[in-house]
Amino acid sequence: MLKTLVIVPAYNEESTLEDVITDIKTNAPGVDYLVINDCSTDESVQLLKRLGAEYIDCPVNLGIGGAVQAGYKYALKNGYEVAIQLDGDGQHAAEFIPEMVKIIEDGQANVVIGSRYIAREGFQSSLTRRIGIRVLSGLIFLMCGKHIKDVTSGFRAVDTCMIKIFADNYPDDYPEPEVLVTSVLSGVTIKEMPVLMRDRVAGKSSINLKKSIYYMIKVSLAILVCRISLGVRRNKGNKEGDSKDA
Repeated sequence: MLKTLVIVPAYNEESTLEDVITDIKTNAPGVDYLVINDCSTDESVQLLKRLGAEYIDCPVNLGIGGAVQAGYKYALKNGYEVAIQLDGDGQHAAEFIPEMVKIIEDGQANVVIGSRYIAREGFQSSLTRRIGIRVLSGLIFLMCGKHIKDVTSGFRAVDTCMIKIFADNYPDDYPEPEVLVTSVLSGVTIKEMPVLMRDRVAGKSSINLKKSIYYMIKVSLAILVCRISLGVRRNKGNKEGDSKDA
């Protein structure tokens, strides 16, 4: 198996972290893991110390994007060939990690997305959120020409090429759809594979109706800006290359 790091971003996940770590050790014993404790206000740090877990304790709250990027920076610095994001709330099942790594190892993809919407089994999210996901999926297809069903999945594996890109630049707020745009426009191969996701084990989602509206507007605009900026950079690079050839 390729040298693999599982990045577990966690904010106030004290009630689920032990089960998540146990799940990784039991079902993906050949990989390393790193919990990014994003300045939790509960007893997460004390729990991680008691478990002897591998973790980084952020001195300030970075948000999901910053926490995940910290994991990618660690993966790049320590020579990992595959990095997998797995949420700390218990929704993602570590049993799918070996298959994700195998897909990358076999050269089938640079990015592997764990998708709820292929087999359509397990937790499927609310109707409102599913509608939003379809809208974002359509927007990404319109902007990039790539159809991805589960555009908000936080369960994904990437290879060394994408580790380098994400360690250098990663979206801050609601990053999943923007990450996919970056991946598509980077010219890499993206593959979705069916996974079973669980309902939230503890706590509740921070995204209410008001935040859902903000989410859709913000992410839609971010996708457009990301598409335009990457296109500009690509054109600039082509022009510089033409100048050198001349």
